[in-house]
Amino acid sequence: MSDIVPDSERRGLIGALPDGWRPYASLMRLDRPIGVWLLFWPGAWAVALAGWGRQGTMLILLFAIGAFAMRSAGCVYNDIIDRDLDAKVERTRLRPLASKRASLRGAWLLLVALSLVGLAVLLQLRFIAQIVALVSLALVAAYPFMKRITWWPQAWLGLVFSWAALVGWAAVTDTLSAPGLLLYAGSIFWVIGYDTIYALQDREDDALVGVKSSALALGSRARSGVALFYLAAIALWSAAIWSVRPQVLGLMALAPAAFHLGWQVATLRINDNDDALAKFRSNRFAGFVLFLGFLVVGIS
Repeated sequence: MSDIVPDSERRGLIGALPDGWRPYASLMRLDRPIGVWLLFWPGAWAVALAGWGRQGTMLILLFAIGAFAMRSAGCVYNDIIDRDLDAKVERTRLRPLASKRASLRGAWLLLVALSLVGLAVLLQLRFIAQIVALVSLALVAAYPFMKRITWWPQAWLGLVFSWAALVGWAAVTDTLSAPGLLLYAGSIFWVIGYDTIYALQDREDDALVGVKSSALALGSRARSGVALFYLAAIALWSAAIWSVRPQVLGLMALAPAAFHLGWQVATLRINDNDDALAKFRSNRFAGFVLFLGFLVVGIS
């Protein structure tokens, strides 16, 4: 079996684990924390823009734990659903379930354990935030099937990965109001943009196995599409800031993030998989500078 074990399980954090644990750590993408960051940032933005509140620091910690648990659970669930499809794609054929290094029963048990961690986080939030969070479960459950149904699974991922913005806003303000909704809408377009960049890596394999993506739908217009998604995100985030603090100076808080997203588009090489992955990963930095901008506006 050693010849089908990916290098990522021989080094780093996963490589330090006992042999039997490694496939399950890979199921959780323990070696790829970028997804945790991308799930975490919208919730952190909401806490910041809502003014932090008395429990702001605790909420940030809870969202960090929740992002880790739920992103890991999402990866496990996605691999359970896609195990046969993953075996046909070069980039994913060595995933633990696709290569049968992890058992299906073990994967389900891991999913339950991670979901219980998410539930423990949920119970620490205000009641309205709990309800908002629970509504997202239907979207999460449907996501793995979207690539078989629509050319725009990235839009569905946007709905899912941005949901923490609504939960964060409700957790601080005990309501859902315009700034939180606008923040959420902007995050959706941000996710569509960066996940379209990510999907550029899989165009050939996706086309061969019949999987749909925004990268395939856009084709040679992928750069223009990403630019439009990022512009929509900036516009909606600007509206969110304006609804909290209607001052031009407040909008300047978005300048660093707008510059970074513009750099992504301007330098993106759509036929270079390594560049696409690097640009995708750079969105953790975009999330950080956005957090700083929203925090300045929220507490000023």
